[in-house]
Amino acid sequence: MRSTFRKTIAVPQDHGSWVFILSPLVIGFFVGGGFSTTSVYLIIAAMAAFLIRQPVTIATKAYAGRRPRSDLPAARFWILVYGGIALVMLIGLSIRGFTDIFYLAIPGIAIFVWHLRLVSKRDERRQAGLEIVASGALALAAPAALWVGKGSYDATGWILWILVWFQSAASIVHAYMRLEHRSLPEIPGRSGQYKIGKRAILYTSFNFVATLLLGIIGWLPQYIFIPFLLQLAETLWWTFNPAIKIKPTAVGFRQLAVSILFTVLFILYWRI
Repeated sequence: MRSTFRKTIAVPQDHGSWVFILSPLVIGFFVGGGFSTTSVYLIIAAMAAFLIRQPVTIATKAYAGRRPRSDLPAARFWILVYGGIALVMLIGLSIRGFTDIFYLAIPGIAIFVWHLRLVSKRDERRQAGLEIVASGALALAAPAALWVGKGSYDATGWILWILVWFQSAASIVHAYMRLEHRSLPEIPGRSGQYKIGKRAILYTSFNFVATLLLGIIGWLPQYIFIPFLLQLAETLWWTFNPAIKIKPTAVGFRQLAVSILFTVLFILYWRI
């Protein structure tokens, strides 16, 4: 029984990924301006879908010979638990008339199958492209939360999806930059620092400039660029002040704090 409730099988161990599902949900509900029983259904369904990744991944590794077969009973238990919870919540959403939200799960399922294929081949690590695409699937929680919050479809949901996805993508690239700093024997010169941080600067700069310009012409809230400016400033600071030998957990907690602050600022400036 103890083995069934092992945390490493029941709960995702990549702690930084939690923000990629929670932030879109929070932003979507606040922008939607409503919260109801149906909102609870969506939150529980989204979290169950997020949590089921871990036992399914463990089972895939066990079948591929990467983990002992003794992990399979616990993995199957949690797959049934999370799958059952998600199914009940989806039925609740369907009864309330939100069947269109189910279509948002299709890209998420496709990406997860891709991930499992890489897992079976021992090739899932350091796949920044896969993580960026996966963050786009998780960002679909934003329009889902907006529609449930408003009680109906609203095209604004797609705008939220793009903004949240682009922020997540920039965050992932930024994290890879900081993790690359860990392996440096010494701090490089300015040109070397820029070379390592170039991609992260490109992502965060694009997000900032795009939201600034779209706010000026009135296509987005006027000050929505501010949370993206925070992310750009964070990237510029660490690009030219690299912390070598830093622990990955320190990078993760820093990213989490910035993402939480981004979420708060996004909600505040969306309403202004």
